[in-house]
Amino acid sequence: MTATRLYSRAVIRISAQEGKDDPTEFLQGLVTNDVRAPLPVWTGLLSPQGKVLFDFFVWPSGADLLIDCEADAADALIKRLSTYRLRRPIEIARDETLAVHWRGHAGDGAAPDPRLDAIGERWIAPLSGDDDPDGADELYREKRLRLGVAEGQAEFGSETTLWLECNAAELNGVSFSKGCYIGQENTARMNWRQKVNRRLVVVPLDRSNAERRRAAYPELGLAVDHLRVEDINPAMLPAWLRSPEEA
Repeated sequence: MTATRLYSRAVIRISAQEGKDDPTEFLQGLVTNDVRAPLPVWTGLLSPQGKVLFDFFVWPSGADLLIDCEADAADALIKRLSTYRLRRPIEIARDETLAVHWRGHAGDGAAPDPRLDAIGERWIAPLSGDDDPDGADELYREKRLRLGVAEGQAEFGSETTLWLECNAAELNGVSFSKGCYIGQENTARMNWRQKVNRRLVVVPLDRSNAERRRAAYPELGLAVDHLRVEDINPAMLPAWLRSPEEA
């Protein structure tokens, strides 16, 4: 059986205690995407200045919501979300009974990656003793990077990169019609002014700018750089990020 489990991902469950609140309404006012829309969606939790703190996927689970996030960032994300809970009867905790899975093609009944269909499809399932201990993490990372898609704190940083500089608009990670959320003012202003001065781009490692490099993957010959738009070679852009003139 082909390995599909992503051990680098964790699942957080947001639920209402005794059904006295709505997890969707709680999250809706915090994150960049519309969690009232069909799920899953990819979204971000930002600083008030519009810089990314965490990126993750939101899934439905009955009256609850599930967050598919980096395992290494899960506890910090729970802590951050909990600061916004105040006295609301909302529970936010890891769900250790579930795991995130991925495969590099679509069409087998799971959800296409909401950022880009070509990444493949993902799903959340109960833990199974049949999971391959090696998992699919390396294949997943290579697939998304070769498609030019960055993610996570190693590549985005934490509170260092504006959400639209992470190509969130092009990868369906932001709703400009949903209403207020943390960091919305700067994000909406950048979009309205068409003013994205820098972008995260995946480049060949031998053409990476060491001063602007966020992450390097020597085994893949790739790096993630945070570059000024005018310094980006259009030939290195993935098709989904090119303007009509560059396509």
